[in-house]
Amino acid sequence: MARIDYEDDDLTPDDGDTPQWRRRLVTWVLAAIGLGLGFLIPYSLYLNHEVGQRFDQLRWQLPTRVYGRPLELAPGLALDATTFKTELDAAGYHAGDGVRPGSYQRDGGHWLVSSRGFNDVDGPVAPRRIEVVLSGGKVAGLEDARSGDKLKAARLDPARIATLYGQKQEERRLVQLEEVPELLVTGLQAVEDRDFAHHHGIDLSGILRAAWVNLKAGEARQGASTLTQQLARSGLLGIGGEQTFTRKFNEAIYALLIEARYDKKTILEAYFNQVYLGQRGAQAIHGVAAASDFWFGRDLSDISTEQIALLIGIVRGPSYYDPRDHPARATARRNFVLGEMHETGLIEDAEYQRALKAPLGVTEQPGLSANRFPAYVDLVRRQLASDYPKDALAGAGLSVMSGMSPSAQAYAEGAVVKALEDLDSKNRPDLQAGLVLTDVHDGEVLAVVGSGTPARPGFNRAVEARRPVGSLLKPFVYLLALAQPDRFSLATWVDDSPVTVALGNGKRWTPGNSDGRSHGSVRLIDALASSYNQATVRIGMQVDPRRIADLIRTLAGIESEPNPSLILGSVDQSPYAIAQLYQFLASGGEIQPLHAVRGVLNADGRALNRYDTDPAPAQEGDAIAARLINIALQRTVTSGTARRLVSDGLGDLHPAGKTGTSNDSRDSWFAGYTGDHLAVVWVGNDDNKPTGLYGSTGGMRVWSNLFKRLPSAPLKVGDKGLDWQWVVGSHTSDAGCPGARRFAFVAGFAPSYQACQPPEPVQSEERGGWREWFGFGRDDEREPEPAPTPTPQPQPMETP
Repeated sequence: MARIDYEDDDLTPDDGDTPQWRRRLVTWVLAAIGLGLGFLIPYSLYLNHEVGQRFDQLRWQLPTRVYGRPLELAPGLALDATTFKTELDAAGYHAGDGVRPGSYQRDGGHWLVSSRGFNDVDGPVAPRRIEVVLSGGKVAGLEDARSGDKLKAARLDPARIATLYGQKQEERRLVQLEEVPELLVTGLQAVEDRDFAHHHGIDLSGILRAAWVNLKAGEARQGASTLTQQLARSGLLGIGGEQTFTRKFNEAIYALLIEARYDKKTILEAYFNQVYLGQRGAQAIHGVAAASDFWFGRDLSDISTEQIALLIGIVRGPSYYDPRDHPARATARRNFVLGEMHETGLIEDAEYQRALKAPLGVTEQPGLSANRFPAYVDLVRRQLASDYPKDALAGAGLSVMSGMSPSAQAYAEGAVVKALEDLDSKNRPDLQAGLVLTDVHDGEVLAVVGSGTPARPGFNRAVEARRPVGSLLKPFVYLLALAQPDRFSLATWVDDSPVTVALGNGKRWTPGNSDGRSHGSVRLIDALASSYNQATVRIGMQVDPRRIADLIRTLAGIESEPNPSLILGSVDQSPYAIAQLYQFLASGGEIQPLHAVRGVLNADGRALNRYDTDPAPAQEGDAIAARLINIALQRTVTSGTARRLVSDGLGDLHPAGKTGTSNDSRDSWFAGYTGDHLAVVWVGNDDNKPTGLYGSTGGMRVWSNLFKRLPSAPLKVGDKGLDWQWVVGSHTSDAGCPGARRFAFVAGFAPSYQACQPPEPVQSEERGGWREWFGFGRDDEREPEPAPTPTPQPQPMETP
């Protein structure tokens, strides 16, 4: 290295080496500054680029949220007080004055509810205050609380039931600065950054003030970082990093760059949406809006002074000041914040004293949904998959508006759990269940239960399990028959004697009734209500199994082989598929595609897709045939295989239903519906072992448990297109004739009239003799007919 020579005049004998030392020091300092600037300038440019990209992303990575259906109130709606409160609680309403949004007040059967505005699939729904009167298990009155006007309908904002995250498990709800309570804005600055309006990212005077406050208190009461530094730390550097010099240096540079690029309003807004305020398992809670729900179960606009103070206090350490785990610490921190608010004049003395005495106001359980409805959300994902790939849906900030009813879901889960507990036995394999509940008016799926432990994710038996359906297909055999009114009616005589069907290749199939008996000539309605195999096979062979296969494919997309055994249910299907099939009957003959998703909204609340289109009206012939089947399946409940529902107290609902049992009682089914709801239930075990259960003792028990609690309208079968006549033998007659029974016929197809005559001896309606007279002819615990195996065999069906 070249040597640098200095002039002799630069030195004096008195100075010795001192001037040379000084010059070297200056040289090194200047060199260090030059190198520092040379490094700092490009490094700052790099960080500036990072700020430009990553700061904007603070408002970009948002979870997609799944909501239940809004509760639509209308006079006459079946609704009791317990169910109404369940719906309100699920949607985050709380008992109060009924005036503040999100609150309700109850006085007996009178409810004052103040709803919050929300976006639905058909557009924005404005907030309103309504008075609801419940009486006799229904909505007896509905009016606008402000104007007193009677209302035809009112919608309440829905419950959030799940969150679909992106790359990170972060719960966040964006708010604009104007939506943040003013006391929260000013209070945060009073505690965390009093000079926020004046500094440029870092605040030396604030550092000195915080040091003095902490020195006097003997503990860390006040932080030295500005709000901009905190935003840089959590939003750009990431939470939880080690506090190294490099990290603190980057934090300061980031803060200066943020202040240079963005105005104070933008910085504050980003802070309130980014600040870390809690943790639930792997789910991080970011932003004051999500934190308000998480800690208090309330909307941000509805939190009190003491709750605002608690949120500000938690900023310093969400884990350390966790009010659920460390209430004493949280209370002390909250009170300190209240003191700062009082000292700076943000709250008056009276409010300060009141807030000090107030409880923390934290809910026992986190207000945010923990995706505790895995089976329903699984169905939502499946139905969205064609339009929204998984990566496009999660973290996209969308709102998925589903059809789930929180109260119905709760009742369905409770019905399954209770039934399986009651059926538990050391002689029975572990039971599982699948349940689907729908709205018969529009095909919305209201509840899904995928297992005996509904809150646990896993195999969704309601959608994925495909099990032999047994006699659940019989109503569709009879539907095709009754669609030919010139050949069949509910009063048609059917032979229930032994029957043999030639299968080809020299094979023959001889199904029998599960009670081991033949019942002679029986009315068609009784053959279906009592689920007689032999009579059903005779009708099915006249209808043609190929037409049965075509029908169930058209109604529910069920593919099956058109073998004769299909007549008795030799097809494996899920509860969801069977619900789609029975929706045709429950809706009165409408083709209603089931849907768990009503629509999808973008981050601005605008509908991207809708799936809740109104179904086409039923064709006249379909509607008439469906009415006849509904009448027959109501007879199943009053006097057939499902008659236990009447003794369970459900007779007032006039439900229609059908039991189903597979071979060896491996699968227990029940499909039933009222005027409002259809529920299909399967009970069995994953190992396909015999359970000893019939349709009436397994699946129907779950159904009964559900409808004992679920408010629902009775099933009323209309008379349009029908002609009710009294019948004796094979002719219409007079009501007073001995043995006369009343039947519904397709209008214009009733048999000819004949005056009263003694009943025809051959076609007697006496079927059970003295045993049936005294109640021995039927067994309430048994479903009369297990279905045949999928491959027809030339031997009778299994007998009990």
